[in-house]
Amino acid sequence: METKKRILLVDDEQINLEFFEVMLTKLGFQIEKADNGADALDLVKRWKPDLIILDNIMPRLSGWEVTKIIKTSEEFRDFAEVPIIMFSALDDVKDKVEGLEMGADDYITKPFNFSEVLARIRAVLRTHELIHQIERREARIRVADEISTKVLEFADSLRAPLSSLAREASVLAPECGSARPFVERARAETELALAKLDSLDAAVESLKAEADSLRDAETELMAIKSKFRGQAAP
Repeated sequence: METKKRILLVDDEQINLEFFEVMLTKLGFQIEKADNGADALDLVKRWKPDLIILDNIMPRLSGWEVTKIIKTSEEFRDFAEVPIIMFSALDDVKDKVEGLEMGADDYITKPFNFSEVLARIRAVLRTHELIHQIERREARIRVADEISTKVLEFADSLRAPLSSLAREASVLAPECGSARPFVERARAETELALAKLDSLDAAVESLKAEADSLRDAETELMAIKSKFRGQAAP
């Protein structure tokens, strides 16, 4: 069963916190609330949210300051990828751009429509889940590539001694008398092993080429992250 997504709501206006808590809880999200930036940072470390909905204009620490700490502070390195949707009553392009450049994933101007906010929440969560899937697949590709390299190195280490053994068996066979069938069989088995190594090399090289192709595709998809971070909210 899919785990409920955790959303941390941060706003110094209690009416907004209560409204979002009721609405989002009904939709199946787990909710925690904070009415200031300092408490929000503490909850990020203790509760590990999947998404932060953050008001910009707050006492003590503004939404910009909280975002900057989460995205750039060594203390919050493990949480730097948590997506942030920032709210603000300021409808200035400069403010939006500043928020997005600090690492916010979306910027919504108050007053807001809940249906729009919900759509943006779901879009941000989908985007980050896609990014995580890409990162996990990239890790698997990297491991497969390392294994392929080790297999090729091992096969190459066997090829020289097997080739030498096959040549020696071919030379010695006519002189081995009653042992000749054994030597001939050893030569045949050695040549078969060499042929299998060649087949293994070809198969591994094909897999490496496929992994390289997948890696190129993954790299293009990872551009989604920077694109979403770099776009101003509509």
